[in-house]
Amino acid sequence: MNNILIKTIRIKGFRGLKNLEVELESTTVLTGMNNAGKTSFLKALQIVFGNRHFITQDDFLIENGESVEKIVIDTLIVPLADEGTQSNDFSQKWERVFTVDRIKDDGTKAFLPLRTIVAFDSLKSSYITKQYILESWGTYQNGDSYWYDAPNGNEKPFRFEEVPFFYIDAQRDILEDLKSKRSYLGKMLSKIEYSPEALSAIEDQIKLLNETAVADSTILTSIRDTLKELDSALGSNRDDIELTPFTKKIRDLNKGLTIYYGTQQDSFPMEHHGMGTRSWSSLLTLKAFIKFLELNAEDKPFFPILAIEEPESHLHPNAQKQLYSQINNITGQKIISTHSPYVVGASQLSEIRNFYKNEMVECGKIELSTLDPEDIRKLERQVISSRGEIFFSKCLVLFEGETEEQALPLWLEKYFSKSSIELGVDFVGVGGYGNYLPFMRLAESLKIPWIILSDGEREVIKSVKKSVKKLYNLEDIDLDSHDNIFVLDNEADFEKYLIDNEFVEEVELAFKKLYTDDYLSEQFNNKNGTSKGRSKTSEICTTCNQNIYQDNIRNYIGEQGYSDFLYDIMVSQKTKFAPFIAQEIVTSEKELPPKVISLFEKIKFILNIEGVHS
Repeated sequence: MNNILIKTIRIKGFRGLKNLEVELESTTVLTGMNNAGKTSFLKALQIVFGNRHFITQDDFLIENGESVEKIVIDTLIVPLADEGTQSNDFSQKWERVFTVDRIKDDGTKAFLPLRTIVAFDSLKSSYITKQYILESWGTYQNGDSYWYDAPNGNEKPFRFEEVPFFYIDAQRDILEDLKSKRSYLGKMLSKIEYSPEALSAIEDQIKLLNETAVADSTILTSIRDTLKELDSALGSNRDDIELTPFTKKIRDLNKGLTIYYGTQQDSFPMEHHGMGTRSWSSLLTLKAFIKFLELNAEDKPFFPILAIEEPESHLHPNAQKQLYSQINNITGQKIISTHSPYVVGASQLSEIRNFYKNEMVECGKIELSTLDPEDIRKLERQVISSRGEIFFSKCLVLFEGETEEQALPLWLEKYFSKSSIELGVDFVGVGGYGNYLPFMRLAESLKIPWIILSDGEREVIKSVKKSVKKLYNLEDIDLDSHDNIFVLDNEADFEKYLIDNEFVEEVELAFKKLYTDDYLSEQFNNKNGTSKGRSKTSEICTTCNQNIYQDNIRNYIGEQGYSDFLYDIMVSQKTKFAPFIAQEIVTSEKELPPKVISLFEKIKFILNIEGVHS
């Protein structure tokens, strides 16, 4: 069990990270769109714990056209109890590593507050890194003052051998690892050792193997005998020409090492496998290297930090999930950046940190302490396991029905001349008006902007209000005051809203393309005047003293009757009909429905898009 944890990282002025705080877990999964700051965060960890030679002027944040003068990174390390909760004190072993002059306490709990500052030294024309021990760990913000305004404390370098740092970028290949002495695999191979007895026995076996191979081959024997003519040319009487098809010395074994992978009956060298297998193998050699270091740490404390970029590279979904599990079981603390919904789906809700870039990079986490077990269950079942792409969205649009799910992406592409994928907008059908809250909670926690397009029926509005009140812990709510919630007019659902906004012609054309030119007239004649069920009246039966029920007869005569007919047909076959009506509205010369335009204008504002249809 790990007995320390990097609990919090604060970063100011590094690349695109203006002012950021991130709380970490034993395994932390970083999600978010491309260029949101995930890699920058991992490289900031490398500045604190690893190699800093990569730092250049480009690593300093550009603010108001000029580079900031310094990069500030604060790191909070805390002790853990065996069950993984924060402990009051570091163990004696870790106290010896960190030393008592570095360890602080708040009167109850001990902690190690570290500060790293990188600045340019104009005299030496180089980047200078200085490290300090803070006197305390203050709040992120207190009024107009931020964490980085706190005094630096005592300057004291820290680089703990017991806390090694490993940065694993997305470009991994075990074939390259075999060639490099500096790779984790190369380092292990260079440390191979045998006892003198084993060394002598193995080399004797290799010598016998070489002799047998040469003696049994007329070609090799001929080459050996011919090369003996060197004796006469060099005036030597020695008989020491050897051919060694297999390496002669143990120390040379790793030079010709080849890794085979496959079944016992059918295996291939690693160079014949795809990049997925080679990338995965490279990560697993790191796992082996850490085990090697852990075994050699003997009785010393050992806590490696792993920063891993995109472990899912080149792997199919099930392999991605399995690899996450293998990484999760490595000793130490793991910080993983990913674009894979499958890796996210395999992780715990508490492990997810979402990076979102707006005016500045922010990081969101799901506050499980504010959720009851049913909320957590809904998030895991309705969001994490089935809609993992949400974690990589710039904006979420939530709605109830199937028609919206088919129509909105097509209409957005017409409006912006870009697809929803290009814009980073995800349209999410929540599966009923009572299911908004888990999606709203997730988006709010992870700082992803969200929009609701809601049907206008009273029960639906009542449910949406209830969800918003619960989300923000409010006594009452006026939906009109929330500019990210759009409610369809006149208590209409989406199908009725299209009819009310004069898209009757498009509805008719859609049904003709879905079926035949005569389909609507045939349905009209078949259904007009028929019963569509019974409803309870307020009239009481004098015999049984119960409410009297009456038949509801379809009456499709007149303009309103025909609208009712179209609505009934649309609702009865949403799944089939939705893509056809969506396409008809796209190809028509009419403006999109007004509420949809308002929704798209909100997206335009959120994403700061200019120069599109308005």
